[in-house]
Amino acid sequence: MGNSERIWDHVDARREAYEDLSDRVWGMPEIAYTEFRSSAEHKAMLEAEGFCVTEEVAGIPTAVMGEAGEGGPIIAFLGEYDALPGLSQEAGIAVPKPLPGNGYGHGCGHNMLGSAALLAATALKNFLAETGQPGRVRYYGCPAEEGGAAKAFMVRAGAFDGVDAAITWHPASLTRVDEALSLANTRLDFTFTGRASHAAAAPHLGRSALDAVELMNVGVNYMREHMPSSARIHYAMIDAGGVAPNVVQGRAVVRYAVRALDVHGMRALNERVIKIAKGAAMMTETEVSVRTLSAVSNLLGNTPMEAAMHANMERLGPVPFDNTDRAYAAEIQATLSEEDIISDYRRVGMQPAEFHPLCDFIVPLDQVGEPMIGSTDVGDVSWAVPTVQARVATHAIGTPGHSWQITAQGKAGPAHKGMVWAAKTMAGTAVDLLADPDLLARAKADHQGRITKKPYICPIPADVDPPIQPRPADL
Repeated sequence: MGNSERIWDHVDARREAYEDLSDRVWGMPEIAYTEFRSSAEHKAMLEAEGFCVTEEVAGIPTAVMGEAGEGGPIIAFLGEYDALPGLSQEAGIAVPKPLPGNGYGHGCGHNMLGSAALLAATALKNFLAETGQPGRVRYYGCPAEEGGAAKAFMVRAGAFDGVDAAITWHPASLTRVDEALSLANTRLDFTFTGRASHAAAAPHLGRSALDAVELMNVGVNYMREHMPSSARIHYAMIDAGGVAPNVVQGRAVVRYAVRALDVHGMRALNERVIKIAKGAAMMTETEVSVRTLSAVSNLLGNTPMEAAMHANMERLGPVPFDNTDRAYAAEIQATLSEEDIISDYRRVGMQPAEFHPLCDFIVPLDQVGEPMIGSTDVGDVSWAVPTVQARVATHAIGTPGHSWQITAQGKAGPAHKGMVWAAKTMAGTAVDLLADPDLLARAKADHQGRITKKPYICPIPADVDPPIQPRPADL
């Protein structure tokens, strides 16, 4: 208890600096593998706090790592700072109003995610220096979580070798220990190449790549009846071959996201999708090439670390929102449907008598609801080292993920209070792991038991590199 209170003091001592960091990153939204300014902000904070900094982790220009401390176990904090396209939004209002510029926005709260993780790492570094306790702390600034799978590339490169435990969090509408449910996910581009021709004068000479894409989509849609109900497949047209209907399209590209409960199921489903693509090419006398863009593994839980994190949450009590926070959250809720709000409660198995604008409770550790499962590259870290993740309320209950409403709330009072609370939860969990060798041993044993059943298979082929983007000329 005393250790918890002292580590929380260290979080509070630096909270304003990291609230400012979060707001600065919110104001410079950058999408996957282009987070040069955001990464530089995190690097500057690491240097200012006295961490030893490693740049271009795993050869990725926007990945950074800081380390401090001596001896003992290595505790890692995972941060992110990538934004999303199409979610630009003015802050602090409750109506959609995109900002001028490229249309990017932090519609998933990653401006807070990296800032709170680095705040927790800094607090632990200062705590270890104050107490003289052995232990090393690392902060990993991880780019491209949104579809880029940077952590999977980092795991493949051995960036987490030697780490004893990893801790992270994600902004949310409800506060709880993450239930470690995610889908393994692959993104594949299918490029069909045919033969262009005049669609009226010589249609018989054309071989339509667009026809091949459409037939592939039909084939995959028929396959949905015959795949596990937990799996998901989505697609988007990247290149439809042009806008002229009187030209037989000689080239077309479709991107698929294939998800399954685990990597093994995903790989099997990938092969079925690829067979359908080849069949569509045969039917249209076109050629098809397949390129893997990225892939991530499913999350592995860790029962001892989850219990330790939940105990920290209970000692902290709910995020301390005030009436101003609740009033703004209520304005945001007014833009949502009742279904949006109810679905948030259902995912944790709750049926509220009345709706609250903000989460003023901590979801019990064993509370189970209707799972709504996405994908994350934290999954690959969880296969490499024991990993635990918090979900912490930073926005109004019912706010849809990847929405303008989340971007709007990204610098508000609930965001600041939630991210500081998340830092305290993570830092307190880390102190427990360092202070209690038995807890860390049980966490490692739990992890080993899980990976022994199904050994880790990197979801990304060895010949696939991260889609690194050029550094802007003005940096």
